[in-house]
Amino acid sequence: MTPVRLLVVEDHAVFREGIKALLAQVPEIEVVGEAADTEAAVAAAAALRPDIALVDLGIPGEGGASVIARLAAEGTATAAIVLTMYSDGLHVRQALRAGARGFLSKDAPPESIIHAILAVADGQFVLDAGAAQIALSHADSGRSRVFPALTDREHEVLERMARGLGNQAVAELLGVSVKTVQNSVSSIFLKLGARDRAHAISLARDAGLGASAPGS
Repeated sequence: MTPVRLLVVEDHAVFREGIKALLAQVPEIEVVGEAADTEAAVAAAAALRPDIALVDLGIPGEGGASVIARLAAEGTATAAIVLTMYSDGLHVRQALRAGARGFLSKDAPPESIIHAILAVADGQFVLDAGAAQIALSHADSGRSRVFPALTDREHEVLERMARGLGNQAVAELLGVSVKTVQNSVSSIFLKLGARDRAHAISLARDAGLGASAPGS
């Protein structure tokens, strides 16, 4: 198994070294680079092409959310996980809008950090309990607006997810690539404030999606 290639974006040297030491014990993860500010992070991501960037929101420069947004805008395959001390609603929503695929507080236990890295590398979306509650509250307060915000393709994907189909089956049914489905699923998570696939499916079924047969 090829290790998950990780870029650590953190300006506090002691914490950065602690994260590197933790992950050095995990054979499934390889730290390939580090950066302490916005520009260095963007440059390192472009040069190293890591699978995952573990990003602190409070780094010098334009901040971690800017790094995440720039990675997304430049079309890199690097998925971002926020690891930060800023876990209020403003920062959670800012990070998710920028394109973060995970959000953890810096007081998360080591096993949660490792799990998040491996899960996001596997295409999942991971929020800690606090961030998930914030995202859910935001989605619930505007649910009548959130579902219409889905594109036609995202709605098609969500409906078939709610019928129990996996990404490969959805891709075959819609005649698109698995990568297209994965991108749609990530966008659905953000727009619905869903913490993972099961939660997105639950929201969809609550809204009445997925009642008919999978092939229809």
